[in-house]
Formats: sequence, structure tokens, C-alpha cells
Amino acid sequence: MEMEILEYEYYGNSVRAYLYALGIALAIFVSVRLFRTLIVRRIRKYAEHTDTNLDDMVFAVLDRTRTLLVMVLAVCAGASTLALPEWLDSALPIVGTTALLLQLGFWASAAVRFTVDARRSAHETDGEVGSVAAIGLMGMVASGVVWAIVAMLLLDNFGVDVTALITGLGIGGIAVALAVQKILSDLFASVSIILDKPFQVGDFVIVGDYMGTVERIGVKTTRFKSLGGEQLVFANSDLVNARLRNYKRMEERRIVFSLGTLYQTPADKVAAIPGMIREAIEAQEQARFDRAHFKEYGDSALVFEAVYYVTVPDYNAYMDVQQAINMDIMRQFQSSDIEFAFPTRTIFLEGPEGAEGERDQVAQATAAAVAAIAATAKSADVTDATAGNASATGVATDDK
Repeated sequence: MEMEILEYEYYGNSVRAYLYALGIALAIFVSVRLFRTLIVRRIRKYAEHTDTNLDDMVFAVLDRTRTLLVMVLAVCAGASTLALPEWLDSALPIVGTTALLLQLGFWASAAVRFTVDARRSAHETDGEVGSVAAIGLMGMVASGVVWAIVAMLLLDNFGVDVTALITGLGIGGIAVALAVQKILSDLFASVSIILDKPFQVGDFVIVGDYMGTVERIGVKTTRFKSLGGEQLVFANSDLVNARLRNYKRMEERRIVFSLGTLYQTPADKVAAIPGMIREAIEAQEQARFDRAHFKEYGDSALVFEAVYYVTVPDYNAYMDVQQAINMDIMRQFQSSDIEFAFPTRTIFLEGPEGAEGERDQVAQATAAAVAAIAATAKSADVTDATAGNASATGVATDDK
């Protein structure tokens, strides 16, 4: 009797076939639920103590498993074993594929969200507000791309010809891209800055003729505070294409400086000057001596060159060290009667032998010419005064 009931057919399938399909559906659904509720939750407790974020991302993805979609997939898997009407048999793969694509979309979106949140938290800890905003925008774009791909696959699953649609979207995308080319360029440049990190907030950077401290890295622009206090605004695309120098990444600073002494400095003192320079440099805790040499004969000085390293990157610390070295060298020079050189020019007048008499004659002739000019000027002044007096007398006579 029981066997007869199992063999009884409804809509082309026996009761046994229906029970078999139901068993498959229940097995799939229950297995997925048990895996989520028991195994994943227990393993997560151990994963919290690991250093990597990969396992955390896996659990975040699995948490986005949709019960309804799992149920649809389970029913489709069970129903595939039955003899179904033609319309239902052709619709079943479409429904199952739709549920699978949607579930894959939820998983991919969860992976993107987890990655974005992890990077955002790291930048929030560092106080990089602009980077946080840019990362959030990147997450939105990535999620949009994921669901756009899912939508295309769903349309293709429903039998829609997506080739023409993709072509149309491509033409429209080109038009939009041309319209917002500069904005998109700055946007992708900000993403490049965030990922590659050529500089960060707080770094002292020189870009061409401009220099300053990075204050904010935004989606379109990056803002610096210059040494003068004003704010400098750069487009992100300009920064990506520019050659810049980041002094914050410098671990130590190499310094080269020169000084000069008079040519009248004795040779023994010249030989002692490199040692004086070395002593002045080594007296500083934040300086490491490299070399000091009598470099060359300059136009008006004996030139010495010294090289040393400041072991900290701070510019103010470098200036303090250089000032202390300069003062120490000055004191040593003063105590050793060594004078610093300054631009001078000495002119020597020479002539052929026996020309002294000619030079004396030229000097005497020059003096005589100057005296004659002075006498002529004095005579002219007397003549002008006499003429003036005569004119005054004539005027007085006429008045009388």
C-alpha cells in the first residue's frame, strides 16, 4: 500500500520523485543555514585573534548570504530532478541563475565594503580627512561597477541583447568622459595619491617653485600651507604629473658649505683650517662629519669646502646646527688671527723702465691744466661781478 502511494503520479511525477526533490532542496537549505550559524560563528571567535584581515573579510562576505536567495536556489536544484512542463522547465534555469547572480553581487559588494571600511579606518586614525572622503567615493564607484556588471548579466540571462546596450553606453560614456575629463583626471589622480602615497598630510613638499606643508588631500585638489602662511591649492592631476621633493621622508640632511680666507693667510694656518672646521662640526650632537678640504684658489679668497650630515630631517634643527658651527669657526679664526675674505680688487700701475720721468711730466701737465681751469673760472666770476655793479650804477643814475 505504501509503495503504491509513492508511485502515485501527480502532474507527471510520482510522489517518490516529489519527495526526492524536496529532500534535495531541504538538504541544501539546511546545510547552508547550519554552516552560517554554527561553523562560521565558532571559527570567527578564533579569527578575531589573528593579525590578518583576510579571514575577517571572508566572514563579512558570508554574512551577506541572503536566506531567500538560498531558498530559491535550493528549490531550483530540487525541482530540476522533476519532469516539468516546457514553460516551467525553461524558466527554472533563469530563476536559479538570477538568484545566483544576485547572491554573487551581494558577496562582491560586501567584499568591496569591507576593504573600503578597513582603509577608511586606517586613514581616520591618521587624521587624513581628505583621504577618508576619497576612499568613500572609491567604494561607491566600485560598488556601482559591481552592480552594473550584475545587471548586465541579469539582462543577458533574461535574453536581452546587451551588445547594443553596451555599445550605446560606451558612446554615451565617451561623451560624458569628454565633458568631465578634467574632473575625472583629478579624481583618479586623488586615488593614485592615496594608494601610492608620494606624500601625506603633514609632509613638507616642494613642487616646482612652490613649497609648503600638506594640509589636506581632497577628491579634486590638495592644499598646502606655504612658509609665508598663505594656502596653496594644487589640482591633483598636476601633482601626479609634477616632479616633487618630499622632505618629510628624508632621514638625514646632507649639507655642503664653503668659506674663504685671505691670500695673506700663512700656509701653516691654512693647513690647520680643515681641522678647525672638523672640530666645530663634531662638537654638535646632531651632526656627523664627512669631510673638509682646502678646495681651490678663488678670485679673492682661499676657498675651503666642508660636508656634513644633520641626523634629523627637521629644517629648524639644521639651521641651529649650522649656526653653532659658524659661531665656533668664527671664534677659532679670531683666536688664531685668521681673517675671512671678502671680494677685493688690487690695481697695480706699472710701465716700462725709464718711464718715471714721463709719468711726472704727465702729472705736472695735469696739475697745470687743472690750475688753469680754476683760474679761468675765477676770472669769469670777477668779470660777471663788475658788469653787475656797472649795470646797477647806470640804473640808479637814470632814476635820478
